[in-house]
Amino acid sequence: MALTDSLAFLSADLPGIGGVIKQRPEDFLVEERPLYPARGEGEHVFLFIEKTSLTTTDIVINLARAFRVGRNDIGYAGLKDKHAIVRQHFSVWLPDRHDEEECIQRLADRRLMKILWHDRHTNKLRRGHHGGNRFVIYVRDAPSNDVIKAKQIIDRLYAQGVPNFVGDQRFGYRQHNHILGRLLLRGEYQDLLDEMLGRPIDADPPHMQAARIAYDQRDYEEALKHWPKILRFDRQALDALRQGRDAQQAVKAIYRSQREFLVSALQSAMFNSVLDRRLREGTLTQLVPGDLAWKHDSRSVFDVDEETAEKENAPAGRAPALEVSPSGPMWGINMTQAQGTPGEVERQILDVFDVHPDTLAGVGDVHAEGSRRPMRIALRDPDVQSGSDEFGPYIKLAFEMPRGAFATIVLREVMKTTTQQSKPKTPPVIPPPTIIINAQHKKNTPTPN
Repeated sequence: MALTDSLAFLSADLPGIGGVIKQRPEDFLVEERPLYPARGEGEHVFLFIEKTSLTTTDIVINLARAFRVGRNDIGYAGLKDKHAIVRQHFSVWLPDRHDEEECIQRLADRRLMKILWHDRHTNKLRRGHHGGNRFVIYVRDAPSNDVIKAKQIIDRLYAQGVPNFVGDQRFGYRQHNHILGRLLLRGEYQDLLDEMLGRPIDADPPHMQAARIAYDQRDYEEALKHWPKILRFDRQALDALRQGRDAQQAVKAIYRSQREFLVSALQSAMFNSVLDRRLREGTLTQLVPGDLAWKHDSRSVFDVDEETAEKENAPAGRAPALEVSPSGPMWGINMTQAQGTPGEVERQILDVFDVHPDTLAGVGDVHAEGSRRPMRIALRDPDVQSGSDEFGPYIKLAFEMPRGAFATIVLREVMKTTTQQSKPKTPPVIPPPTIIINAQHKKNTPTPN
């Protein structure tokens, strides 16, 4: 069971198709859209790489070794799925062109990664520097005639927007990354390590139970013997403990990018709870006085008062056209806060998650910066088909989403099934202050094209 399983659905009245995904990498295809083309000159090598069953971090490590540079010299626009075939852009800082072809040739024999093209560019590729992602996903073990149900759901998401929940991938295989993020910001390093490395649960496989028991007994050498190498960040902390370092040093031994990821998980869990509340109240597709409205074209926000809400929610307004949407909090020290009732809800979430505003500043080299996130996003160029191949029947979903959005949120609407086996700590429910929407506005729900 995933942390997102208790969240509301936009299509709650439409039955899901069930089924399974990711039975094989070929069933989940992702292609990153570029934000700008390579210029053909500059100090950075741009590469478009197809990876299979590898994480983005795996590619970074491979590139750093092949080009003989540091990991900080590698750029990428976003983290991608591991259990998939993914086409993704990377950059490598390589001012000296003499070794370029030799370095690229070192990657030619890699079985799970393939360079599709490479070129030169003037700047490093940074997070968010892409134009979205195109997904092609095969749902197996679902009746072929349920393609009609799938299309009904996709039509609604296309018309009203996809609830922009952060997917369960953000919360880790034990669905507790948000807890680790809070402990990290508080500087409660021993509690963080105990939560991350110890406390076995029934859902853990035998080797993980043995590893966690060994950690709880402070036998770090034995824990490392059982700990899967694929969980490299856990192993970094464990190895530091094995070398006699204290809890703070062990936590700092984890790559900073991963520690920042844990903070992002805390921000994401709080955002999901606010969005869940909004969706249950039926105001996801409308603006409410006090909102910070998100402009999808510029990714900027503006204040909403009663007059603005009435204008934007009207049939000719920008809310029904999915040009503007309410935004929610990715809480942090520099985040702009909503006002009125939406602002009250956002502040409540800090108490619900036991986070004091001062905690967001952190106590070390990692803190919660903060930003706004749209509560819904557009589903572009959707396509739904059924068919059959050598692996059996399938329902194929294809669509494009802007950067930062999770395809698994579309899938949970379409499938309405649980995919995680471990028992999560379910997101808390925020006690609801009343949000009053003009009855006229409630009628302005977009209809499918």
